[in-house]
Amino acid sequence: MDAELASLEQKLEQLISHCTAARTENQSLRERVASLENANQELNAKLSQVGSRLEALLARIPEA
Repeated sequence: MDAELASLEQKLEQLISHCTAARTENQSLRERVASLENANQELNAKLSQVGSRLEALLARIPEA
């Protein structure tokens, strides 16, 4: 009986350890996603600016 309890305790400690590691990794991934989303928004804003500037330049080109 003691051996079974010890085995169960060990398995429970491993499960808790894996859960803690998964939570840590999950938090790290959430932070990375947030960072990448911010970078994506910045790049989209730059693309929008480039598109607007390009349209303005094309509008200045005289038609033949």
